[in-house]
Amino acid sequence: MTPVAPLSPAAASDPGTLCLVDLPVHRVTTIAGLASQGGEAFAGVLQRLGELGFMVGETISVLQRGPGGREPLAVQVGDTVFALRRHEASCIQVKVPA
Repeated sequence: MTPVAPLSPAAASDPGTLCLVDLPVHRVTTIAGLASQGGEAFAGVLQRLGELGFMVGETISVLQRGPGGREPLAVQVGDTVFALRRHEASCIQVKVPA
C-alpha cells in the first residue's frame, strides 16, 4: 500500500471522491487519500490516521453511525474496526462507490 499524503485542494474536491462522513452505511469502497480543511490543526490527525492503516487503496466501509446518525462512526479498514469522530472521518476521502 502507498503511504497517505495529504491531498491537494483540487484532489480533495475531485468529483470521483467523497468524504467518508458522506458514505452510506455498508457501502464498500477504497481510500483515495487524506485531506483536511483545518490546516495545521489537523496535521496530527492526518498523521495518526496514516499510522493506524488508513492508506490509499485500502478497502473501507462505514459499519454503523452513533445515536442520531452522528458520532462515533464505526468503520472497517481491511479487517480492523475503528471508532472515529466526525472530524476524523471528514479527513478521509474515498472513491465514489459504483
